[in-house]
Amino acid sequence: MVQVTPTISERSALVHEFTAELKDITQRTRSTFDGLTSKQLNWKPSAQQWSVAQCFDHLITSNKAYLPIFERAANGQLRNSLWEQMPILPALFGRLLIKSLDPKTSRKLKAPKLLQPASSDLDSAIVDRFISEQAELIRAIQKLEGQDLDALRMTSPIMGLITYSFSDACRIIIVHEQRHFQQAEHVLKATGFPGS
Repeated sequence: MVQVTPTISERSALVHEFTAELKDITQRTRSTFDGLTSKQLNWKPSAQQWSVAQCFDHLITSNKAYLPIFERAANGQLRNSLWEQMPILPALFGRLLIKSLDPKTSRKLKAPKLLQPASSDLDSAIVDRFISEQAELIRAIQKLEGQDLDALRMTSPIMGLITYSFSDACRIIIVHEQRHFQQAEHVLKATGFPGS
C-alpha cells in the first residue's frame, strides 16, 4: 500500500481544524461555566460523581501531560521509537481511544489514578485555569503546523505502552474534553444543583 504524504496546506488545515475545535470548547466553557460560585463548582450529584470543578481539574491535569511532547516535536527534538514505528499499533490504539472517549459512548470509564481530580473543594478560579491551559494547548498545537501529524507518532503520556499518531493525540484530547464538558453540563442539570 502506497502512503501519500499530505501537502503543507493539508497539514495546516488539520492543525486549524484541531485548534478550531479546542477554541469552540473554550468558548462554550466560558459561556456555560464562567460565573459559577465555588459552591456550584464543587457540588456533586452524588459521592461517586464528579463536580464541575473536578471535571475541569481532570482535564487540566490530562492535557498538561501532552504539552512537553508537543513542544519537543515542534522543536524537532522528537524521534519515533521502534515501538512507535510499528505499522499497525498506533492506528489501532488511536482509534480505540478515540472511540472509547467519545461523549456519545455511554460506557463509563475510570480515570487512571494519576489523573484523578482533587477530592477536596477546588477554588472558583478552576474554570479560568482551564481556559488559560487551553490557550497554552492551542499554541502548542499551532507550533506543529507544517508537520505530518499522521506520520509523527508518540507514546501516550498517560499509558506508557500505548502509541498513536499526533493527529490521533489531538483527536483524543478533543473527544476527552467534549466528554467531560458534557459530564459537567449534566451536573448543572442534576436535581439539587445549588442556585448560587
